[in-house]
Amino acid sequence: MTETLTLWRPTGPKELALVEESGWRAWPPRLPDQPIFYPVLNEQYAIMIARDWNVPASGSGYVTRFAVDREFAQRYPVQQVGGRDILELWVPAEELDEFNRHLVGLIEVVHEFHG
Repeated sequence: MTETLTLWRPTGPKELALVEESGWRAWPPRLPDQPIFYPVLNEQYAIMIARDWNVPASGSGYVTRFAVDREFAQRYPVQQVGGRDILELWVPAEELDEFNRHLVGLIEVVHEFHG
């Protein structure tokens, strides 16, 4: 059995619609101005981003939870981008297809916030 790492991803409605189109199995390609896909390692941090950033920007914000093969995920160093609990994995956009192939199970919505 594959050992997994649980990650969270705050997202807006457009990205979430693309995840749903994939059957909840993959993250969509990054836009040209988005060189990094950055899931987070802390659910509370994901909630803060979805509620405080995604809602004002797009009217709603969602927190998703998903698992990735832990051994594969180790190739991406954890980035501390603020306080000690503000942790992200930085996956280069050109590696997102491979990252998606290492997801285990489905991407699920665990929190919703609306303006």
